[in-house]
Amino acid sequence: MKRLLRTALLCRQKYCLLALCLLGISVTQISCGVYSFKKSGGASLIKTVSVAQFDNETIEPGVADRLTELVIDAIITEGTIDVVGPGAAEAILSGTLKSYKRDPFTYDESDRVTQYVVKLSMEITLRKTSNDDEIWSEIFYNEGVYNADDETEEDGQTRAVALLVTDILNKTSKGW
Repeated sequence: MKRLLRTALLCRQKYCLLALCLLGISVTQISCGVYSFKKSGGASLIKTVSVAQFDNETIEPGVADRLTELVIDAIITEGTIDVVGPGAAEAILSGTLKSYKRDPFTYDESDRVTQYVVKLSMEITLRKTSNDDEIWSEIFYNEGVYNADDETEEDGQTRAVALLVTDILNKTSKGW
């Protein structure tokens, strides 16, 4: 009788192990099935866009101009939307640099600043050219940290701007 119970128990364990393996394979197949290696990563709502020169409500010169150029370059590089003039565009992307701050971020044991953080906030709007309807509008906020000893404020700006550009590009060209 013990031998029969032992054999039944071993068979049951084998079936449970087999069922778990099959379940694992099924879950893996289902979860991987939704990913794509398509360049765009999602469907864009528009095919052509014009990017207006971004406005600057801060006293920091040049950052809004730099952001405008980098957003145009990123949209062109990403390739799912064509950048065209305002007359040929389905939508116009406009924006305003609302705030720019540089604050101490970390200190050493002597209370000396070792890192600073550059904080940027930007209001961006995408509007249809046909009827001026707003497709979306959002305020983006990003930070860029830089080391006080061997980097400059421009390094922090570059990091914060790169994150802003990525956020704007994702919002404009991705379908999510």
